[in-house]
Amino acid sequence: MGFFLVLKAETIRTLIIMRRYWFATVIGILIGYGMLITIIFGFMAKGSQVAEAAGNLKLGEQAINGSLGFVAGIWAFGIVGLFTQGLQGMMRTGELEQLCMSPYGLVTNFLVRAFVMGVNSVVSLAVMVWLVSITVKSHLHFDPLLLPMLASLTFINLIGFGFMVGGLVLVFRQTGQIAMLIRLAMIGASTLATTNNIDSWPLVAQILAHALPITDASICLKLVLIDGIGVEVFQHSSFYFLLVSCVVWTLVGITLFRMMENWSRDKGTLGTY
Repeated sequence: MGFFLVLKAETIRTLIIMRRYWFATVIGILIGYGMLITIIFGFMAKGSQVAEAAGNLKLGEQAINGSLGFVAGIWAFGIVGLFTQGLQGMMRTGELEQLCMSPYGLVTNFLVRAFVMGVNSVVSLAVMVWLVSITVKSHLHFDPLLLPMLASLTFINLIGFGFMVGGLVLVFRQTGQIAMLIRLAMIGASTLATTNNIDSWPLVAQILAHALPITDASICLKLVLIDGIGVEVFQHSSFYFLLVSCVVWTLVGITLFRMMENWSRDKGTLGTY
């Protein structure tokens, strides 16, 4: 019940901010879209030109494959960033201490904030993927059952990983800088990983890629959206890696976050940076 009360409050707060600072909201959306679409369209235009010149449709498919992975990586970058740079910002402004006085606790508040931000990001990035698919004249397969399920599993995975990193940031402040490198690695792994090439990577690279919370999720999303695979995705190894990753990161993340939160409360360091 507490989750839904906080969810209602956070949703109203977000809508009020967007309405009150509508000009800044619009400009921020335009700048974000401009930067991301420029990067993606540049990559897509090159892939389309090569595909058209060579008469090879697979190159065009590779372009949309990489772009979809890049967008998924950006989504992961933002959600995990809430638990790193976002948490550090709350420490500096004193907002974290206010959240600690909430009767619902830090875990519920961060879970709600990540959920609201994740939904907003999905809507925006979905439009971007659609525009990219039009650019390369590629058809995306929308499955109304599989896509929400995979998106939910991906979100749970990212939340668990985010709580793990956020717990470390509560105690070890400079972890946020290291987490930035991990977030960039997630974008790279999500963009490059496909069902055909990840098995050819060195063993250490495969282990690290599967350990990241977005790699297998990105592969499953590509299989459904690009290849049009239906329930067969449940038989793919990446789907099982995703399920295991969800369980592991959720348990480890929330447990570690609560431990680090209690330690910080006892030491009185929650409001210091």
